[in-house]
Amino acid sequence: MRHFQNMQHVHNSASPQVRVAAALLLMAALLVAGPVALAAGPAGSAEISRVSSGDGETEADTPAARGPEGHLEDLERRVRDLEAELAAAEGRKEADPDALQELERRLEILSREIEKLQIGEAAVVAEQSAYGMGPAASKIYQAGEGVSIGGYGEMLLEGFDSQKDDGTASGKTDQLDFLRAVIYLGYKFNDRILFNSEIEFEHASTGKEGEASVEFAYLDFLFRDEVNARVGMVLVPMGFVNELHEPPIFLGARRPDLENRLIPTTWRENGAGVFGDLGPVSYRAYILTGFDGAGLDESGFSAAGLRGGRQSGSKSFAEDFALVARVDWEITPGLMLGGSFYTGDSGQGAKTSALEKIEAGTDIMDVHLQWRWRGLEFRALYASVDLEQVDLLNDFKGLTGKASIGSEMDGYYVQAGYNVLASRETNQALIPYARYEQFDTQSEVPAGFLRDPANDVEVVTYGIAYKPIPNVVFKLDYQNFDNAAGTGTDQWNLAAGFLF
Repeated sequence: MRHFQNMQHVHNSASPQVRVAAALLLMAALLVAGPVALAAGPAGSAEISRVSSGDGETEADTPAARGPEGHLEDLERRVRDLEAELAAAEGRKEADPDALQELERRLEILSREIEKLQIGEAAVVAEQSAYGMGPAASKIYQAGEGVSIGGYGEMLLEGFDSQKDDGTASGKTDQLDFLRAVIYLGYKFNDRILFNSEIEFEHASTGKEGEASVEFAYLDFLFRDEVNARVGMVLVPMGFVNELHEPPIFLGARRPDLENRLIPTTWRENGAGVFGDLGPVSYRAYILTGFDGAGLDESGFSAAGLRGGRQSGSKSFAEDFALVARVDWEITPGLMLGGSFYTGDSGQGAKTSALEKIEAGTDIMDVHLQWRWRGLEFRALYASVDLEQVDLLNDFKGLTGKASIGSEMDGYYVQAGYNVLASRETNQALIPYARYEQFDTQSEVPAGFLRDPANDVEVVTYGIAYKPIPNVVFKLDYQNFDNAAGTGTDQWNLAAGFLF
C-alpha cells in the first residue's frame, strides 16, 4: 500500500524532460525574483535585535551602542523584567495562553543572546541554529560581511562483543577512529547574499580509507523571513540528524542507525529551492538530483537500505530529479512537530537486458516530534520508504534470494535525555539518555525473493553525556543490537566531540 495515495507522483506523471524543465523554470524564477527582492532594501532586523531593542527604541539608542558590557547589562535587566512580567501573568486567574507563550519566547531569545556575550563574540551558542542548519553551520548568518569560519569534530572508540547473540564469533575488532574533522567556510557578500560550505575530512587519512568531501556548498538569497532561495549542494531536509549532525547537539556516541539506513545521513545532493519562516512554521523545499538506485556509479540501493544510492554532488546523474519538502511547526517554545517527504525516480537511465527502462520510483516520508522542557530532551521519529520496480533493480544488479532490495522499508525510534544540572547556575551539563530503535530494510520484497531476518533490527542504547561547556561533549553508551536472525553484536562506545 502506497504512503502517498493522495499525491500525483512526480515520477509517474512527468517525463525526465518535464522534470528537468521544472527545475530550470524554478531556477529562472529565483533569478527573476532575486533582483526584485534585493531592490526592496535590507531585510528586517533579526529577531534578537527586535527583542533586545525594546519598543520604540532604535538600535543606536540601546546600551549595545556603548559596547558589550552595556549591552549585557541591558539584556540582563530585560530578562529580569520579563521574568517578573511572566510570573505576574502566570499568577492571574485567567491568564492568556498566547501572551504567556510570547513572553516565554522572548525570554528564551534574550537568554541565548546573554549566553553568546558571556562565551565570546566569536563563539557559537550550542543548540542555536538558523534555517535548519546546525549551530556551527549557522555562524555565517550572525556574521558581518566577509569571511566566517566554524567547524566541528568527533572521535569515537568502539568496543565490540566477541560473540554474536547466537553464540558464534563476531569477528569484530575494537577500534578508535577520529571520525571527522570539519571546517565550515562561509562568506557574506552583503545582508542579502551569502555562501556557506562544509568541508569534511573523514577517518583522519586518505591513505587508510579516509576521504575529503564537500558536505554542502550553497548560495543563499535572503529576501525576507517568509521566503528565501538556496542553490548549490544542499543537505536533504529529512529527519533530525541529516541537517543537525554536530556532535554536541545530538544524544548518542553514534548517530541513530535508522537515520543511516532509511534516511541515509549524511545525505546531500545538487539542487535548488526555497525556505523560510511563517511565524511558528518553518519550511524547506528543493528540487534535487535523484538517487542512483541502480548503482551506475557507486553501489546503489541494497538489502541494507538506501545509503549506497546517494550521489553526493559528484558528477551526479541528472536523468531523474526528485522533490523534497519539510515543514516544522513550533507548537509552543520547546515543542516541535514536523514532517517531510521525498519523491522521485532513482533509475538514472538504467535499462534491463531487455532494454526496459528502470524508473525505480522512490518515496520517503518521516514524521518527527521534539520536546525540550527545562532539562528534558525528547525525540521521536517514524520513517518509511516505498520503492517501485525493485524486481528490475534486482535483475540489473544481479541480486537474488535474500539479497533483494526492500520494496518497503520502515522504522521508528524514541529517545529521551535529562540534564541533571539544569536547575543549577552552570554551563555544564550531565545528561543520562536512552534510545530505542526498530527498523526493517526489507519490510516487503518482490515476489520470488526472500526477506533476510538480519535486516529486521532492534537497537537499545543507553548512556550518559557530559558537557564541560555547551560546545564540548563526552559520551559513553552501550548498544544492544538484536535482529530476527539472532546475529546481532552488542557494543559500547566512547566519543568526544566539539563545535566552534
